[in-house]
Amino acid sequence: MVRRINVTGAGGVRLAAWEFADSPKAGGGARVSHGPGVLLLHGLMGRGAHWARTARWLSTRHRAVALDQRGHGRSEKPADGPFDRGTYVADAAAAVEQLGLAPVTLIGHSMGALTAWQLAARRPDLVAGLVICDMRASALGSASQAEWAQWFSSWPLPFATLADVRKWFGEDDPRLERPNPARGDFFAEIMAERSDGWRPVFSRRQMLKARATWVHDAHWEELALVQCPTLVVRGLDGELGRAEAQEMVRVLPRGEYAEVTDAGHLVHYDQPEGWRRAVEPFLASVLPA
Repeated sequence: MVRRINVTGAGGVRLAAWEFADSPKAGGGARVSHGPGVLLLHGLMGRGAHWARTARWLSTRHRAVALDQRGHGRSEKPADGPFDRGTYVADAAAAVEQLGLAPVTLIGHSMGALTAWQLAARRPDLVAGLVICDMRASALGSASQAEWAQWFSSWPLPFATLADVRKWFGEDDPRLERPNPARGDFFAEIMAERSDGWRPVFSRRQMLKARATWVHDAHWEELALVQCPTLVVRGLDGELGRAEAQEMVRVLPRGEYAEVTDAGHLVHYDQPEGWRRAVEPFLASVLPA
């Protein structure tokens, strides 16, 4: 089962958190996990629901919560933000504190991984362990931001059906090197039906604004400040290269490395079983039973 919990983020922004727990007991009472806390943070454009498979296997032994970060999913999308790094980190800290998850293990994908390691660096009192999934510590630069703006403009909105969403993002998107049905499914989960067809639940302008606050900078210094055990995971065909991932492990005071074959950037979504095999032994070592 999954239940929504409302969290108040920085500046009073309303955030939606999703707690995954065991199925209800026979007789009606809900059986909610009270084990060690795990907070799952999605990447840019994502939503907490993208962590459903991970959260369900985690919830058999741990309290697993996925957060819709500001501007995403069911959380508030303030027209003028803010969408800076400090605000995203403050939102995550608020979720940990308000939900009583500390000392928490943070699992983050892409932008959510950056939020996770920045929180671990700034608030070590809140964080017991960290999993970084396919996020670079190096600056990506202005060219990358311009490419994203062009990519957003290429979306053939609105989509007539969800099948069209799956086909375009899974087959027709010119950024794809080969068909990827899982990617199509990923994007289908972040669309909502409007009067004229299917459109993203987020503002593309806000996504670019959020991305602009980290894409021009490197984040090695904060990575070096993370004191808790940390696993860096990359998809073999993802955006984080092996050399950079291994350098991140070297910079981390307590870093470990894992990679998932046949996975792209959406590691946990592309290859959920391979992702679990890579992550579960690490979690067993940092999370008490």
